[in-house]
Amino acid sequence: MSLDENYDYSQEELDNHSDQLNSNNDTYWSDRGYDERPDDWENRD
Repeated sequence: MSLDENYDYSQEELDNHSDQLNSNNDTYWSDRGYDERPDDWENRD
């Protein structure tokens, strides 16, 4: 999702976007096909 500066995003949409880009968040991993955040997530690029 690319943010459009002309669109008024809800806080929920902004939070979801942030979660999708944050490798510390389970949403990041589930969006990439994992069931959950891997135990070694800190060592992955």
